[in-house]
Amino acid sequence: MESPTDIPTSIPLDDWLAKLGQSTGAPGGGAASGVMLGIAASLLSMVAAYTPDDPRAAECGRRVAGLRGEALRGAESDGIVSADFGSALALPEDDQDRDARVRDAAVRAAESAARLGASGMALLSELRVLREIGNRSLSADLAVAAAALSAGLSGSSINLRANLRTARAHHATAADLAELRVVAAQLAETQQSAAQIAGDLSAEFEG
Repeated sequence: MESPTDIPTSIPLDDWLAKLGQSTGAPGGGAASGVMLGIAASLLSMVAAYTPDDPRAAECGRRVAGLRGEALRGAESDGIVSADFGSALALPEDDQDRDARVRDAAVRAAESAARLGASGMALLSELRVLREIGNRSLSADLAVAAAALSAGLSGSSINLRANLRTARAHHATAADLAELRVVAAQLAETQQSAAQIAGDLSAEFEG
């Protein structure tokens, strides 16, 4: 039987979405956020490719391709972390190791969300570059990229904050979570910036 930890993002999209819809939690919302970041990166790559007359676009395209790979690898890794987290939560309440297991799994899940979020934060810089120099005929695609980026960042932010809450509930210390709390604040700010750009680009098509 196929293990829920053996569900890579490289399988056909329909199969991956079917796995996402099952009650395994692996892949789950974290991995879905990574895939949305991958979609944003692909759309940014397309805009860069349609802007051949500016060398900055080619450089941007190369960076975005690397970030897309990071996001998809992070999505795949997150599925494994999610499975471990689920196993810890499934332990009986009277298991003497449950509290520590859940705490440690929650911290690892928060770290996974933070890594995915870092890819999204890097993509925001590339979105800004392409908003300035990108082929204007691709404005709608750039707007969709911004919306996908906002969604992926939002998902990573939600997962990070939820995992931090679980870790705190199972006696993680403030010192243990300090760096992750900083990342959570950065993610929230970056997501708002991406959402603002998406809104501004979308507003160009009104009227």
